[in-house]
Amino acid sequence: MASTATYGSWPSPIDAALAAAHDGRPDFVGFVGDEVWWTAPRPAEGGRRALVRRHPDGVEESVLPAPWNVRSRVVEYGGQPWAGTVRADGSPLVVFCHHPDQRLYAYEPDAPDGAPPRPLTPLSPVGDGLRWVDPVLRPERDEVWCVLEEFTGPAPTDVRRVIAAVPLDGSAAEDRTRVRELSDGRHRFVTGPRVSPDGRQVAWIGWDHPRMPWDGTEVRLAGVTDDGAFTEARTVAGGPEESVPQIGWTADGHLLHVSDRTGWWNLYRTARDGGEPVALCPREEEFAGALWKIGLSWFQPLDSGLVAVVHGRGAATLGILDPESGDLADAVGPWTEWAATLAAHGTRVVGVAAGPHSGHEVVELDTCTGFARVIGAPHKDAVDPAYYPEPEARTFAGPGGREIHAQVYAPRNPEFTGPDDERPPYVIWAHGGPTGQAPLVLDLEIAYFTSRGIGVAEVNYGGSTGHGRAYRERLREQWGVVDVEDCAAVATALAAEGTADPARLAVRGGSAGGWTTAASLVHSDVYACGTILYPILDPAAWATDETHDFESRYMDSLMGPIAEVPERYRERSPLEHVDRITAPFVLLQGLDDVICPPAQAERFLARTAGRGVPHASLAFEGESHGFRRADTLIRALEAELSLYAQVFGLDRPDVPRLELRK
Repeated sequence: MASTATYGSWPSPIDAALAAAHDGRPDFVGFVGDEVWWTAPRPAEGGRRALVRRHPDGVEESVLPAPWNVRSRVVEYGGQPWAGTVRADGSPLVVFCHHPDQRLYAYEPDAPDGAPPRPLTPLSPVGDGLRWVDPVLRPERDEVWCVLEEFTGPAPTDVRRVIAAVPLDGSAAEDRTRVRELSDGRHRFVTGPRVSPDGRQVAWIGWDHPRMPWDGTEVRLAGVTDDGAFTEARTVAGGPEESVPQIGWTADGHLLHVSDRTGWWNLYRTARDGGEPVALCPREEEFAGALWKIGLSWFQPLDSGLVAVVHGRGAATLGILDPESGDLADAVGPWTEWAATLAAHGTRVVGVAAGPHSGHEVVELDTCTGFARVIGAPHKDAVDPAYYPEPEARTFAGPGGREIHAQVYAPRNPEFTGPDDERPPYVIWAHGGPTGQAPLVLDLEIAYFTSRGIGVAEVNYGGSTGHGRAYRERLREQWGVVDVEDCAAVATALAAEGTADPARLAVRGGSAGGWTTAASLVHSDVYACGTILYPILDPAAWATDETHDFESRYMDSLMGPIAEVPERYRERSPLEHVDRITAPFVLLQGLDDVICPPAQAERFLARTAGRGVPHASLAFEGESHGFRRADTLIRALEAELSLYAQVFGLDRPDVPRLELRK
């Protein structure tokens, strides 16, 4: 029989170390011959990304030891960091981007001499150097084709991007001139090349400032000459107000693309004669998402002519589409969320999936039998699942009656229940992006709080993906308004219905969610405290010279061009209105963050000092945008809980006390 104890004071076996150990997910799946490979997080190894190989007997092997870190920094968010093929002798060859120096390396793990990875690309003394992403191996040319990001000066915006060919013999490792540039530099941003089955055509996606890739992109198609050059490039799909986040080729040479031309990201077959593209499964659902990383994959054509697709409204599932009939059959299994990484080989489709009771796993679907099974990174319950929350997907009413989508995680612990006359504290989680989405999956960071008696509500506020373009564009020029209002609406609704204690509501978020958190403390009196992680705090500086190139014009759509509406930037800026903050907060910042630089946090804290508002800050060396190291994750989670304990009046001797200053 469960004991009665104050919400938020319950003991729990899910400590911060356990949550940190399960942070991150497998990603960037691919086939090397018949084998499945992917990248995997290693929080205990400095937060590196390992390259994992699944042998035919099912054994998983970390291909490269620490400190090898398979992760790209192109557009800072990176993307597909590796590619592999099988040599004529049956041995694998992989090419990957190593995070510390951003060079491409080639590696033959089964080579008899056991040679380490060898560099394929040079270092550069200019700016942040040369970076590479979304590689495509072209063994018949002894090359790898990929996106080259090259800094031309010291500023974050002194950068150019092209599709380039790197020789596999290593001759470019010390000689930049040996890298062949393939695309014409027409666009500031490009994805990697997708080569037609006959090798005679190539397609890629491009876009320019001030658009973000979810605003408008173009599909470029070119011929490939006998000497491997691109020729007669032209635009065949997309446009300034049409977002195409992925392209691919069918086995018989048709170009596929996803477009939101109807207001929903649907799958199309590009017309060969330049006519209108053909919708293969027109639905008010999303068959793709926001292109935050180069090389994300929501669909994969199969040799049979069928297409594997990740689709849905809100939640995303894996389906097999017959493009001729439009029939779509979904994979059966406990997984309710599929990530934007798919690979196909013969009749096999591999992806990464999770559910409300399981973390992300590598899952394989046999399209002949319809049978799906976990083949890598299998979920294992770290504790009794009775300590996991039971999430509820809900829709709330916001200002003007607009719909707000959210996931609500009530407190749950098999050993404890709260008093009948008490309502639990709740923390409103604002996701990053803001053009992003909080998936409905098991997250031990959420369980860390719910198993202690603190509820969590993840808000997919207006501007989030998963619900069509109109829902995304609610945030256009309304950032700091719609996101703040939607989070507050969910919080107050939970309090009004008796789910949450109205006096013990908190808000937290990282990156764009850190902005929403700080803006909520400035513009709302709903919350008793907040946790601000690696935030945007000064939009005027962020719109000029205090962020990286990819998002340097993001504010044009989120707030409007700064030259036209400077007052809007000042009015919404948390930095300009720290005098309005009365609720305690903690600010957590990575010192190597070039997306949301620590300078903004430092200015914010300097203006807060001496104002009488209890607050704390923690800065973490070696952490960039988003925390990856186990020790950082532990310290950050415990600091957050200590803040809530002090503000909500909870007894939490299991975490170090966070010293709040005024």
